[in-house]
Amino acid sequence: MKIELKSVPVSELTEGYQDKSHLEQGIVGYSGNLDIRPAYQREFVYNDEQRAKVIDSIINRLPLNVMYWVKRQDDTYEVLDGQQRSISICQFVAGEFSILDASGNPKYFSNLSEELKEEILGYELMVYFCEGTNQEKLDWFKTINIAGERLTNQELRNAVYTGAWLAHAKRYFSKTGCPAYNFASNYVKGVPIKQDYLELVLSWISDANNTDIESYMSEHQEDLIPQDTSKFKFELWDYFQEVIFWVRKLFPNYRRDMKGLPWGFLYNQYKAKDYDPVDLEIRYRSLLNDDEVQVRSTKGIYFYLITDDKKYLNLRTFDQKQKQSAFDAQAGVCNTCEQVFTFEQMEADHIIPWSQGGKTVQSNCQMLCKACNRSKSNN
Repeated sequence: MKIELKSVPVSELTEGYQDKSHLEQGIVGYSGNLDIRPAYQREFVYNDEQRAKVIDSIINRLPLNVMYWVKRQDDTYEVLDGQQRSISICQFVAGEFSILDASGNPKYFSNLSEELKEEILGYELMVYFCEGTNQEKLDWFKTINIAGERLTNQELRNAVYTGAWLAHAKRYFSKTGCPAYNFASNYVKGVPIKQDYLELVLSWISDANNTDIESYMSEHQEDLIPQDTSKFKFELWDYFQEVIFWVRKLFPNYRRDMKGLPWGFLYNQYKAKDYDPVDLEIRYRSLLNDDEVQVRSTKGIYFYLITDDKKYLNLRTFDQKQKQSAFDAQAGVCNTCEQVFTFEQMEADHIIPWSQGGKTVQSNCQMLCKACNRSKSNN
């Protein structure tokens, strides 16, 4: 991993500054060689007071925190940390906002004395230029304490695996009002501009491919994206739609408790299983009204309906008094292996399992040794 600390004058940072974010082309500077805010990157910006403080620091020759630039494969750079400071500087030099002078009067860059202009343009920013393999960069960025607004894990990955494929993925998953949000916000939690949607779908699809997010992004980083994408089949988007369509097919009646479940992981494992949506609806309502199911969160019901695993249900259990009563009645004898055990060596069991209509009442309670209880079939 090559990490080199360099000083970059404000004049070089602001050279070639262009803000084409409204055209979804991001913000560039450094003679067009620095992607200050890549398209579909974070959309929050400093307020007027924060921007003014950046400029005041420069005028007063105070140090700004070190910035981090990542070298990309085309030999240009992308800002990993320092985006808002860089934008503030470029905006001021471009005359997009003013600061107040000592008398409280607004001053644009063009209104400043030539001497002060030169001082601002000559101010040297401290920048770490980072270059290395994808894994080296990712490990380094996870280690350092990024100043200011901390970057999420997915934002760190985005800085490392940048390219046409990632830019295309962000169009679908990383912008307010993006297709993924419009299509599935009822089922998915998070904020697209904070990369929550992108990270989620990447975790799902990498699981489907028995890999991890970093490996999946690395594998597709150099994928070519045609200029005309109207007929282009994009695997990540197609997969995301398949997951949500599967959920809608299983549970046509939408409920708010469906939001935020790990639908992609469930889809990966159970998509081939045959379900009857009508039966699922009947069973959902039955479980909701079953006094044996102590509902703390109805989300567990969906897990159970899909996996048929009781661990996702909060089933009623026998209390201490019921256990002791059954133990005394059996004189410590396990009803299966017929050997004698202490109370601590035994567990309460439903004689008629819950799945067959058994209730958690004294007459349905028996004590089994731990080995017999855990090997007992509920079928």
